[in-house]
Amino acid sequence: MDFVMNLFGNLNFEVIFQLTFVSLIMIAGPIVIFLLALRGGNM
Repeated sequence: MDFVMNLFGNLNFEVIFQLTFVSLIMIAGPIVIFLLALRGGNM
């Protein structure tokens, strides 16, 4: 049990959240372009 608490204590959640949101933003760009192309260019 001490190992699990130590593992979560060493994780830097701020860095994990920042990387998660950056990856979501990077994924959202091509999705918006794909939707624009699918709808013929007019949102």
